[in-house]
Amino acid sequence: MFHKAEQRADWEPPGGRAAWQDIRMDSVGDTLQRLRETFSAGRTRPAEFRATQLEGLGRFLRDNKQLLQEALARDLRKGTQLDRAFIRKEPFGLVLIIVPWNYPLNLTLVPLVGALAAGNCVVLKPSEISKNMEQVLAEVLPRYLDQSCFAMVLGGPEETGQLLEHRFDYIFFTGSPRVGRIVMTAAAKHLTPVTLELGGKNPCYVDDNCDPETVANRVAFFRYFNTGQTCVAPDYVLCSPEMQERLLPALQSTIARFFGEDPRSSPNLGRIINDKHFQRLQGLLGCGRVAIGGQSDQSDRYIAPTVLVDVQETEPVMQEEIFGPILPIVNVRSLDEAIDFINRREKPLALYAFSKSSEVVKQVLARTSSGGFCGNDGFMHVSLASLPFGGVGASGMGRYHGKFSFDTFSHHRACLLRSQGMEKVYSIRYPPYTPRNLRMLLVAMETRSCSCTLL
Repeated sequence: MFHKAEQRADWEPPGGRAAWQDIRMDSVGDTLQRLRETFSAGRTRPAEFRATQLEGLGRFLRDNKQLLQEALARDLRKGTQLDRAFIRKEPFGLVLIIVPWNYPLNLTLVPLVGALAAGNCVVLKPSEISKNMEQVLAEVLPRYLDQSCFAMVLGGPEETGQLLEHRFDYIFFTGSPRVGRIVMTAAAKHLTPVTLELGGKNPCYVDDNCDPETVANRVAFFRYFNTGQTCVAPDYVLCSPEMQERLLPALQSTIARFFGEDPRSSPNLGRIINDKHFQRLQGLLGCGRVAIGGQSDQSDRYIAPTVLVDVQETEPVMQEEIFGPILPIVNVRSLDEAIDFINRREKPLALYAFSKSSEVVKQVLARTSSGGFCGNDGFMHVSLASLPFGGVGASGMGRYHGKFSFDTFSHHRACLLRSQGMEKVYSIRYPPYTPRNLRMLLVAMETRSCSCTLL
């Protein structure tokens, strides 16, 4: 059945050469735009649609078996073979972990546990911005680990840049998208795989049917936790003008209950990490109109828990991750408008939806994309070791936490093991091929539930 490769001038692709050439000459930009519009419309999401496409692939293989076999024979003189596989998880080798400043201990230990559990050697680069934790880690942590497989590098951006010039077997980075691009560029020089835990602007949709006090409690707690310096914190609220009028007094009351009438003196409200970030946040206070808070003191790096209203999408506070105790409210007239607002921006690290209607929450979940999602609460999903944590698109790539950390730092090695016995059975795969041998091969592979017989 498999003949010497030869040219067939009379062969035409299905639909004829003219149709094939029309597809090939189609504008790449137009084609990509068409596919993106299909995806945005949600056509590929239903399970029924996916099953239909897979069934179509199955029909493609069955209906065109002879055609495909002949094409493989002409291109590669390629025949058919049996296969089976299992996965062995192995350490990558030398791993680099770059830690941010906002949770300098937790975001050191969680990936470090996964890397060590998977059997890697580790280079740890703590953040120089959280300088006290950097000093403690540098002085104390090495005493507890085998120094033959663990090292720590200290310093700032210059030292990190020099570190990235070296070859690693895996790089795990947590930080901003801007620095994430630098890390990924450096990794690409060595084709080093990466996990990038980045950030972004995490939307929080609030439906009109919500109890404003409940929403205020939960949104304020997660927005102002760690003074807003949390990558998965709600970054802005989307709600109707009517809901905003009900939500503002509830937020005012909640903030006073959490932090007192003078939040600056509260032991439960932290400070901004340094002057650079304080000045950046102070600049954002000029966006929209301050409805709650707005006070600041550079000498103490203090910014009060703040709520902004009348915010425009084009203002700086809506163009960058806030990473501070500032909560803008953006008005939308409907759920559809809120979803459109979310979908025309970069995919966030987290997305939150508040509603008494489970159907509304499910719609937000089904019609958007984000690293993680939580209905009627804040970032509690991050605390569950049974769930992976990670971004999508501009908010990152890869995932970790719990077993997912072990998997991230492991190479999933595909393996085949076979004994030297049963050679008479396996001999049917060897050339020369006869119709009888091919029929036996196909029957054997179909019995093993293998739909692809052309490998």
